[in-house]
Amino acid sequence: MAAIVMDGKALAAKVKERVRRQVEQLDIKPGLAVVLVGDDPASRVYVNGKKKDCGECGIYSEEYALPGETTQKELLELVAALNDREDIDGILVQLPLPSHLNEKEVLLAVRPDKDVDCFHPFNVGQMMIGEEGFKPCTPAGVMELLQEYGIDPAGKHCVIVGRSNIVGKPQAMLMVQKNATVTICHTRTRNLKEMCLQADILVAAAGRVGLISADMVKEGAVVIDVAMNRNEQGKLCGDVDYGSIVDKASYITPVPGGVGPMTRAMLMENTLYAARQHGK
Repeated sequence: MAAIVMDGKALAAKVKERVRRQVEQLDIKPGLAVVLVGDDPASRVYVNGKKKDCGECGIYSEEYALPGETTQKELLELVAALNDREDIDGILVQLPLPSHLNEKEVLLAVRPDKDVDCFHPFNVGQMMIGEEGFKPCTPAGVMELLQEYGIDPAGKHCVIVGRSNIVGKPQAMLMVQKNATVTICHTRTRNLKEMCLQADILVAAAGRVGLISADMVKEGAVVIDVAMNRNEQGKLCGDVDYGSIVDKASYITPVPGGVGPMTRAMLMENTLYAARQHGK
């Protein structure tokens, strides 16, 4: 029997509608500033999408499109200015930055209470110990999808393929908080196939086309594909060989239209949360 395809697009629309209704009840509109350095085409697509989401949710948005040769000093000065503005609740510096810029220093410069991407060590630490606060957008989107489809991670074995600070590590933490047993794998894991075959919930986030084949997936597993790659034909795809796995899994996310829209929707949730913390 074919897997149930988890519709991230439809759920993202639901989440944004929920945010919009809550924004309407605030005294002052939440504000989000997005900073884009250089002309990376993928980043431009993301930024345009975020602007559109803000419009749909009633969130005030500003975009700062800086030239590729922007200096570290100029970027830090902009972040400092945005930190000081009361009408801006969230600051998002679109990654990756051009190679001459120090990404770590820029992310540390964003005030923790405006760090809607949840990249600042303070917010990562809060999440680690289970405190209320920002959640990293992509892992939070995955958890929202599981909840929507009635999939409870409690007691299940969740295998995450990928160990990035943006997805793999925080995803593991959020799964542990929901009482899953978690194994983190990556491209250097020796027995990757054996590990994946143990997964009740398999999260693929390594960024390698076709990394997860059908013989690596247990019958009836939930398969979440977080990756956004392009195949040889230039088409968007994930890490999972969707065509061969769709008849084996119980639930599966498509690429595009699965986790991607949820990432952006959770950014809207985080911006609303920031506005509330700022007393709006």
